[in-house]
Amino acid sequence: MLSQKKLTYDLVIFGAKGDLARRKLIPALYQLEISNKLYEDTRIIGVGRAEWSKNDYQKIVKNSIKKFFNKKIIKKIWKKFKLRLYFCNIDVNKILDFYKLKKILLNKRKRIIHYFAMPQNTFGEICKGLGKYHFNSFQDQVILEKPIGNSLKTSKKINNTVGKYFSEKKIFRIDHYLGKETVLNLIALKFYNSIFFNNWNNKTVDHVQITVAEEVGIEGRWGYFDKTGQTRDMIQNHLLQILSIIAMSPPSNLKAKNIRKEKLKILKSLRKIDSKNIDNCTVRGQYTSGLLKNIKIPGYIDEIGAVKKSNTETFVAIKVNIDNIQWNGVPFYLRTGKRLPTKHSEIVIYFKPINYERNKNFIKKIPLNKIVIRLQPNEGIDIFIMNKIPGLDSNYQLKEIKLNFDYKKSFKNFRLCDSYERLLLECSLGIQSLFVGREEIEESWKWIDSILHSWKTNKSKLVLYNAGTWGPESSKTLLKKDKRNWNKIII
Repeated sequence: MLSQKKLTYDLVIFGAKGDLARRKLIPALYQLEISNKLYEDTRIIGVGRAEWSKNDYQKIVKNSIKKFFNKKIIKKIWKKFKLRLYFCNIDVNKILDFYKLKKILLNKRKRIIHYFAMPQNTFGEICKGLGKYHFNSFQDQVILEKPIGNSLKTSKKINNTVGKYFSEKKIFRIDHYLGKETVLNLIALKFYNSIFFNNWNNKTVDHVQITVAEEVGIEGRWGYFDKTGQTRDMIQNHLLQILSIIAMSPPSNLKAKNIRKEKLKILKSLRKIDSKNIDNCTVRGQYTSGLLKNIKIPGYIDEIGAVKKSNTETFVAIKVNIDNIQWNGVPFYLRTGKRLPTKHSEIVIYFKPINYERNKNFIKKIPLNKIVIRLQPNEGIDIFIMNKIPGLDSNYQLKEIKLNFDYKKSFKNFRLCDSYERLLLECSLGIQSLFVGREEIEESWKWIDSILHSWKTNKSKLVLYNAGTWGPESSKTLLKKDKRNWNKIII
């Protein structure tokens, strides 16, 4: 267990002006203050090229909390939080600028956590600056925001660069989905309930669906997104991480190395998608204009700053096969896209039909049992089973009913923590269990690179879909070929 002295740290946020820092990091840190989870001497040092004074930064932080925290500021808490805030004007491309940070940090040298909330192409320069002034000692840590590269090659380059300055045990690669309460609960659901533990395999599971739907579009980031695409932006990290947690075998314990070991086994077992099966296993789409909640939405290539001939996907659906003993023959269907009808993330586990010869014709009409795990919003779990309709009717009639677990109703006295809040706390404690290991990142890129390369070499068709719909019709066909359908999401 770390001592109180070792737990104390300074948090340096590179990219303090950015959207991530203002929307996510600052509100999360403020909530940690409310929860009394920030240590007494911990300071928060924003870094950016703005000519802000300490007072300027404090005002900007307060405005961010007012705008994105959605609760009234508590005067007593703000007074305490305000004293932690400092600002340092640095151009990360100018190594000598880091001397300004030295004057703040060495004033009261303690463990430093560096948060790289900046584009990945700046990571190398930031590390050089930190290395020059020895802000990468054995106790210092670094948090890397995704994406870590845009291919296996670039990912390795970034990991190698950061690895020159920080050991693997001090590198925390963040994927905020891993901090969600509902994702964390997957381990409890699978491994601590015998009804599921003994049936979480290809003997009883028919197929699995993972949907991460986004209502938003490009949000003024067209240039960045067009070089990235939905596959790199969402599949490579969020959806593959969810898939690996769903499919992994029980780790020997919940320490980082053992959880990562089991997730890595799944990533290495993913059946390769290449030019031979790319068109049968994937659908890539791009949104056109449409109505979303009765508002006219422009198409992707009509957004501000767009290039009319862009071939970048804003929607992707993939049929994934895991070639191991536990999951052989069970397809995992992934889909994610922008400008879909609502923001919604869910996992649906479908169970195999009953093999009951005596009532074969009757059984055919029965829908598959399923578990719907709602990651967001309205976090919870629904289990769908068949039940007899009460009454004196001589016909034995069945109806599908829903058994519901709702976080808000079941845990009225508990607050669902924000994922960044949890991950910042875990990093401060030096716990890597909820962070992604280098091997996981690189194995997922290896699998994704093959898909991206195959789309390019096969000249796979980009299918258009209207904003406000659930994606291209061909994404439905992807399942219909297997006599299945996407789970209906009720808005």
